[in-house]
Amino acid sequence: MENNFDLVVIGGGPGGYVCAIRAAQLGLKTACIESRGSLGGTCLNVGCIPSKSLLNLSENFHKAKKDFNQQGIEIDGIKLNIEKMMQNKNKSIQVLTKGVEFLFKKNKVTYFKGKGVLFSKNDIVVYENGNKRTNLKSKSIVIATGSEVSSLPGINIDEKNIVSSTGALSFNKVPKKLAVIGGGYIGLEMGSVWSRLGSEVTVIEFLDHITPGMDREISNEFQKILSKQGIKFKMGSKVNTVTSKKDLVTVKYTDVKNSKEEIIEVDKVLVSVGRKPYTEGLNLTKVGVKKDTKGRIEVNKKLQTTIENIYAIGDVIKGPMLAHKAEEEGIAVAEILAGQAGHVNYNVIPGVIYTSPEVATVGKTEEQLKDENISYKVGKFPFLANSRAKVNNETDGFVKILADSKTDKVLGVHIIGPHCGNMIAEMALAMEFGASSEDIARTCHAHPTFSEAIKEAALSVDKRAIHS
Repeated sequence: MENNFDLVVIGGGPGGYVCAIRAAQLGLKTACIESRGSLGGTCLNVGCIPSKSLLNLSENFHKAKKDFNQQGIEIDGIKLNIEKMMQNKNKSIQVLTKGVEFLFKKNKVTYFKGKGVLFSKNDIVVYENGNKRTNLKSKSIVIATGSEVSSLPGINIDEKNIVSSTGALSFNKVPKKLAVIGGGYIGLEMGSVWSRLGSEVTVIEFLDHITPGMDREISNEFQKILSKQGIKFKMGSKVNTVTSKKDLVTVKYTDVKNSKEEIIEVDKVLVSVGRKPYTEGLNLTKVGVKKDTKGRIEVNKKLQTTIENIYAIGDVIKGPMLAHKAEEEGIAVAEILAGQAGHVNYNVIPGVIYTSPEVATVGKTEEQLKDENISYKVGKFPFLANSRAKVNNETDGFVKILADSKTDKVLGVHIIGPHCGNMIAEMALAMEFGASSEDIARTCHAHPTFSEAIKEAALSVDKRAIHS
């Protein structure tokens, strides 16, 4: 039968499309269903990729406007063309989504545009536009439907004046004042984009610190640097209401400590309070797939759901909502289905915030090690003492390495500084191989590079850094 498959993947985001391609490479007859109309999921269409485009372009604009003159590069009459900037971003997305379609053709993955609904453990119906239905049968099914934006009670996201990250990627002019509700990765990235382009940005966060779950020392340094850049923070603040009237948005919030209500009026509000698994309309309960209290699909170590031949990966299951985590799970499932030993090491999944400077982490934080009563040593090295950072005028931040007191095994690495989103890969690889801080310290690093700060931090674990 033409519509009989070994594997059907529901969802064409980073986890789903990678899973489909790997399964096809391993000889499985594979199909992928995606309802968006273009592949790549939230990440490629309205998430990681477009935001990185705007982060890069806004940083270039800011440097040209603020920094270059002091460095001997004199430019007159710099102006911002927001329309052209958005066109550049959109063109990149189109090229990349078409690239994934090409990879499907190359690897003989059948692509269905529509919404996939489960009717039994082997039967899926694809609902396409115009009420067209296509029935599929599959030995195995992978649910990779990703996540959607969360909001707060009573706040209506209209994607005009009160926006999610999707709307914040497409403003047609720079808002004079922007309020960001939530001090996590996404809110801080988008806040820094519009701040660099000229917005007065205020971040309103319920907790007393930004980036919950991050190593606290890094989080505190990060907030200091962003404050120095002009972003304002209202910490320990509970948002009560957000109301939009014409071109003015009013945010009422309460200071948690003194219970005093405050008001801020802005042009735009970005609601960035997290994401939730997207599993609506899949018929999961009907076929017996169980979810936990947070709406996430329950899986075992092999990423199987409560139905043996149905698997789930990415944002719909527990763990960090990161594209690369979903990709690793997608490859693991494909390899398990092909009889191989697919596996994901959740202890070495890096996280990166692509602000300027960047923040990158992998492994345990100091707070986690304390909670787990693990004895550890700390090595730190500031970028201020790194020669490449100094000549590039990028001296904010530091490298922090946490190693086991007894074995010297690296347990966690936390970096705030220039280009550390790329640098963290060295430490993820080192940790994957069980490296000690001594191993890192004795590895020759090219000079002059930013990565020398990692070597110096490793030396610092035993108090023998050379340049600090």
